[in-house]
Amino acid sequence: MQQNKKALVFVGMPGAGKSTCVEYLQNFGYSALYFGKITFDELTKRHLEINPPNEKIIREEIRQKEGKGAYALRILTKIEELFEKGQNTVIVDGLYSWTEYKIFKESLGSRAIIIAIVSPRELRHLRLQKRAVRPLNEEESDLRDYAEIENIEKGGPIANADYYLANDLTVDDLTKDLRKLLNSLAISI
Repeated sequence: MQQNKKALVFVGMPGAGKSTCVEYLQNFGYSALYFGKITFDELTKRHLEINPPNEKIIREEIRQKEGKGAYALRILTKIEELFEKGQNTVIVDGLYSWTEYKIFKESLGSRAIIIAIVSPRELRHLRLQKRAVRPLNEEESDLRDYAEIENIEKGGPIANADYYLANDLTVDDLTKDLRKLLNSLAISI
């Protein structure tokens, strides 16, 4: 891989705004890879309903069978394919575990730019309740938070991110801050 190729990897708790950032960047022609798609594909393959309990089972099962870095290894293969096709910047949504973080940093070095999107818990949970796809009630939101922190080491990548964006105001404020960050990294949108 050439040094100018970058993977912008978004991390954050559920409802923080990762997907909002990714969708925004897709409007500018960037390709996006989703950690969650691996879970959805497996659920579909097994003819299981896409819902929080089944998602949790699959996420944890894949990591138990293939190791805590399974998702990162699968995504890295797809990143390499996109780089080989000539893309210089690839967007990644949903890095979860400390093991995955280390795999990205060891494999891509400084070309893996980890961006944490952070929001207050109450606001995140409100967003999760209101989202159109897979809404979560308060109890489901708490369970998802706990599972991601306790079972898949999600706190580490957030704590050790290269950059942080606060998402506690409007979507326009978040995308404005994202544009500023990308400008500082010489990534055009």
